[in-house]
Amino acid sequence: MKTRDILRTAVSNTFRSKARTTLTILAIFIGAFTISLTSALGAGINRYIDDTVSALGVSNVMTVTKLADGEKATAGPNADTGPREYNPDAVATTDGAPDSVAAIMGGTAVVMTNDDIAALKEIDDIEKVEPAKNISVDFVRVDDGDRFEASVGSFIPGQTLQLEAGKEPDNDASENQIAIPADYVEPLGFSDADDAVGSQLSITLTDADDDAHTVTAKIAGVSESTIGGPGGSALTPNTALTDALFEAQSTGLKDEDRDRWASASVWFDEGLTADQVADLQAELADEGFNAVTVEDQLGMFTSVIDTIVLVLNGFAAIALVAASFGIVNTLLMSVQERTREIGLMKAVGMGSGRIFALFSAEATFIGLLGSLVGVVGAVLAGTVVSGTLAETLLADLSGLSLFAFTPGNVVLVIGGIMLIAFLAGTLPAARAAGKDPVDALRYE
Repeated sequence: MKTRDILRTAVSNTFRSKARTTLTILAIFIGAFTISLTSALGAGINRYIDDTVSALGVSNVMTVTKLADGEKATAGPNADTGPREYNPDAVATTDGAPDSVAAIMGGTAVVMTNDDIAALKEIDDIEKVEPAKNISVDFVRVDDGDRFEASVGSFIPGQTLQLEAGKEPDNDASENQIAIPADYVEPLGFSDADDAVGSQLSITLTDADDDAHTVTAKIAGVSESTIGGPGGSALTPNTALTDALFEAQSTGLKDEDRDRWASASVWFDEGLTADQVADLQAELADEGFNAVTVEDQLGMFTSVIDTIVLVLNGFAAIALVAASFGIVNTLLMSVQERTREIGLMKAVGMGSGRIFALFSAEATFIGLLGSLVGVVGAVLAGTVVSGTLAETLLADLSGLSLFAFTPGNVVLVIGGIMLIAFLAGTLPAARAAGKDPVDALRYE
């Protein structure tokens, strides 16, 4: 019997016991469906994170804070994730910073001075250093409308702001410009994002003497909600507005207190590899600074998603193990029912190897059917769910496709399940191949 004949016979024999085979395929379907969905979930979210990093436009920027004496960095190759000792000289870093940055930095940082800024500029591979002007806003409003709390984010030159309407605030303009988050459009009284563009936003904050100051700015654009980078849930001012707000906030401060910074943006050589960036972070840590890259900020999301996917894949693996026992049971019963047929095949000269291949091919074909049905079902379900969520719960996260099915992952799932099915079928196949033809022909 040729290989082609073995495959044809295996396929035709698969459904000789339709109920048993169907139940086995159903068990494989559950495992294939689950593992396909969970793998696509991890791929979809990680792809969105990678796209977010790329969309920021600037990958060679670190947010740097000063470490207290004896304190270890919380990012980079020598990161310390343990509890941090209380430092009364620390200042909050959360104002205007994404939550991911605050979490990595620990929420506080030692005040940086102009001497620290100068020291950073002397480190090799660092091209530019700019102290971050942290601004604490009391509230924002349009005309005499309702007042809303708000945070002010930082907009590093060169970054790309993901917009729903309008354009990015122009850092070279002398006019005060700002981008507001999409969540603020309706509360501020605008009908939609386009309606907000061009309007004036009033920003009120308090200075060192506890006096209120109001600064107005033109709304240049409306930013989309993202999991990192500028925009998101924070106001994004241009340089002129940042300077105006900082100057108003600093009113009443002594000169020596003005040049105090919670953090600084540090540009490094774009040509550095990931290992070289890690070495630079380690060098900064040795000099008493904590440096966080964009990848560090979003890396925690990737780690969490990968862990969740791993756990869910574990449940899928349990389903596949159960399915493999189903394959063993199905084929053992098939061998038992076809004992005289096996004896006849051996009597006419069919070798043990061919019989082993025949039953192994049946097992593999069952695995192929189950995995195909599972993968197709997962693709259909994932596509529907992704489309529905993109228009409802995840509408604010533009560009997020929750489930991403790639040809590589699909082939890997199908191939892996076929391999499991083949291994599960080796025991029944070996038993069939080892039968004595005389005894098999006498079997009743």
